[in-house]
Amino acid sequence: MNVLNEWTALACKELGVDPARVDRDLILELTKEVAHGVARPAAPLTAYLLGLAEGAGTAPEDAVARLTALARDWGQAAPRTLTGD
Repeated sequence: MNVLNEWTALACKELGVDPARVDRDLILELTKEVAHGVARPAAPLTAYLLGLAEGAGTAPEDAVARLTALARDWGQAAPRTLTGD
């Protein structure tokens, strides 16, 4: 077992989360897109926001797809966000 598997298992146990519900590779791919497309510090913040969205009932696959698209489109989305359009 590697460190990432061990950490995921231990963190899930600590938080009472079923590890089968955690698509670690999907989350890592999302945070990679955000780190490279937006900014490195945005990656853990995005993972946290993803957790909040899932807790509020948003399907994780939908949320990941939307956030990934947002990160990939960051160059065009940022000016609209900053100007309020």
